[in-house]
Amino acid sequence: MFKIILFEPEIPPNTGNIIRLSVNTGFDLHLVKPLGFSVDDKSLKRAGMDYMKRSHFKVWESLDECLNNISASSIYSVTTKGNTCYTDIDFKKEDAFIFGPESRGLPREIREKYESIYMPMRSQGRSLNLANAVSVITYEVWRQLGFS
Repeated sequence: MFKIILFEPEIPPNTGNIIRLSVNTGFDLHLVKPLGFSVDDKSLKRAGMDYMKRSHFKVWESLDECLNNISASSIYSVTTKGNTCYTDIDFKKEDAFIFGPESRGLPREIREKYESIYMPMRSQGRSLNLANAVSVITYEVWRQLGFS
């Protein structure tokens, strides 16, 4: 299945919501340190609810370690500074998507190393909430894969 990679996530409720999303849609979830919380954090568990027990997320020491240990057909960086709209790509089952930390987004070197994709937004906003952005991408990829 496709992979969601949270690079240095900072806000526990966002990650908890993404854990719930991963259980309900079947994607593999990877968290890259440093995390802005402990995986035992109460707010993470509250947002993840009973899904925490059913989730199989993996925590990695670095992005390189994560990417060297997962099998990905393509790797996309998801950013407001992306070059390609997410709806213009035909995704594959083993694709990986890297999302950046809530307060600062992905570093330039990651955005430039992997194909960068974006979600259209009105100019008044700065960015979408991380959990919402992951949801948008997740459902588009899953839809393209026939919700299988």
